[in-house]
Amino acid sequence: MADFTSQIAQWPGLSGGSAIITGGSSGLGVHFAHLLAAQNVKVTLAARRVDRLDEVCRDICDAGGEAEPLCLDVASAASVEDALTGKVFDIVINNAGVTATASAFDLSANSIDQVIDINLKGAFHVARTTARSMKDAGVGGSIINVASILGLRVAGQVSAYSASKAGLVQLTKALALEWSRFGIRVNALCPGYIETDLNRDFFESEAGKALVRRVPFRRLGQPEDLDGPLLLLASDHSRFMTGTEIAVDGGHLVSSL
Repeated sequence: MADFTSQIAQWPGLSGGSAIITGGSSGLGVHFAHLLAAQNVKVTLAARRVDRLDEVCRDICDAGGEAEPLCLDVASAASVEDALTGKVFDIVINNAGVTATASAFDLSANSIDQVIDINLKGAFHVARTTARSMKDAGVGGSIINVASILGLRVAGQVSAYSASKAGLVQLTKALALEWSRFGIRVNALCPGYIETDLNRDFFESEAGKALVRRVPFRRLGQPEDLDGPLLLLASDHSRFMTGTEIAVDGGHLVSSL
């Protein structure tokens, strides 16, 4: 690991630990995996796309980190329990998520179910199964739920997504209350608009540029803008923090209506 971490400041309590990241086959999941691997954390990347997971894990291992893939469907409680029961991780990042863009009148029942099943129920399945393993092993840990500023403020055409993320923020607080006695911390990371491969084309359109102009910083966030907050919640620097939500949004939440 020496070459992999030689240029990166190490955060306390991370080196030698283990983490699982759902939604680990693309986007922020991949970024978080590289970030934690550089902190000498062994990462398990979970998703349904095993071929893509293999590729990401290979890249991390080639760079000197430790990573392994795990086939997992967070929307299935049975899949989560089969894959995770008895496995103890120091850090759990509930990152898997989908969206559906349509008016509330036009949103299909299947789309509503998919968004809620993955974004909210999936995070509940993963958090509960991994927390039970921590409790049974007599160890604590950090669970980080990747929510959104749309769980704290609404926008048009994303009613199911906003509801799922608002539910995830409230779930974070409820689980933090229940599990603090076991040394398990549960916090929410609430990104604003972060540029990824999936949304880059939209933000280059006129509609996307108009949205960016509403962000007080007048720019999109980059995945690296989430590094400090994520490492804070994962590391010992947040050992007295639980039930919180951290917004990383360039001031979007405090912008005028």
